[in-house]
Amino acid sequence: MRILVLNAGSSSLKFKLYKMPQKDILAYGLIEKISEELADIHLFFAKSNYKKQKYIKDHQKALKIVEALFLEFGILKSFEELDGVGHRVVHGGEAFSEPTIIDDEVIKVIHQMIALAPLHNPSNLLGIEAMRALNPKTPQVAIFDTAFHQSMPKSAYLYALPKEWYERYGVRRYGFHGTSHFFVSRQLAKLSNRDLKDINAISLHLGNGASACAIEGGCSIDTSMGFTPLEGLVMGSRSGDIDSELIFYLERSTKLTFKQIEWDLNHASGLKGICSDNDMRTIQERISRGDKEAKLAFDIFIRRVVKYIGGYAMLFKSLDAIIFTGGIGENSALVREHITKHLGLLGVVLDKELNKISSSLPRVIHASNSSIELWVIPTDEEDVIAKESFRLLKNLVKE
Repeated sequence: MRILVLNAGSSSLKFKLYKMPQKDILAYGLIEKISEELADIHLFFAKSNYKKQKYIKDHQKALKIVEALFLEFGILKSFEELDGVGHRVVHGGEAFSEPTIIDDEVIKVIHQMIALAPLHNPSNLLGIEAMRALNPKTPQVAIFDTAFHQSMPKSAYLYALPKEWYERYGVRRYGFHGTSHFFVSRQLAKLSNRDLKDINAISLHLGNGASACAIEGGCSIDTSMGFTPLEGLVMGSRSGDIDSELIFYLERSTKLTFKQIEWDLNHASGLKGICSDNDMRTIQERISRGDKEAKLAFDIFIRRVVKYIGGYAMLFKSLDAIIFTGGIGENSALVREHITKHLGLLGVVLDKELNKISSSLPRVIHASNSSIELWVIPTDEEDVIAKESFRLLKNLVKE
């Protein structure tokens, strides 16, 4: 079976073509700056790569270009050869706790969730609707970021707010990055040769967006992102946890509107708000030159992560592992070192030499006398989407 995985952003389209169940990657790529003056097209296949710039009107035109490139380079004759398409969808609310074959009703619910994920769900729908328009007979699957966290107990997902807000308006903690936390927890079980049901772990997806997740026996029991991806850890440009009263203080006491405050919390806060940079690589380089603002941003980032680890550790009878993933978690030895040096109370001991090793492979970084395992496991959300799409579609499609 040939499964195309799509991750549509507001002006971008990531794609990866798999041959399943072998999990062979036939091609992958990215189209950026859709609807702008010049879009950037990147395609990688068979140790080759193709790059070009041209104007692309919308996501449907972008998909047509992907189909044409697949034909040009002999990857596929057309999208009619596809057995299925898997989509990353950020918000499924309480409606979806599992990957789901997309039909009119599913699309309707994704539309309804736009109010809860206005920055993400509209973009995700663009990819679904563009593929439907181009190739309506090909089955499509939605894999929801929120689905993994539907296992959280009420004590974790309910806010201490009037219960009518939840019952009437759906105000609760949903959690995000679920596909990533799902993947790395399963990889941990596989790599350590243990039954997933016997493992308690804290997964740290650290990147421009960042979240922590407490995972018990393969199930999410708590996570740092909440009603939206704004809650929780300090992120590249998102604030993470704040006193909600400050929003009303700012609206009353300044000329800022609620819309401006919302934009600032999502796009001008976090690391960027503190030191004007949201790239941890740049921040670390600035720290090496003695930049105090960069060091402050770094310290605030670390402190918030440590607080969540400490809190989540107390939810378990025992804690087996801490997993680092995401762009920062996988690649910043300095971040990992500064987080783990605060965890001595838990018996965590980092092997500094193992931590310094730069690799794209999963690896342990704990010392032999550490009470808790420390793992770096690169995330692969496309892998999850491809496998889950194949699992749902294999009985519908004739080989």
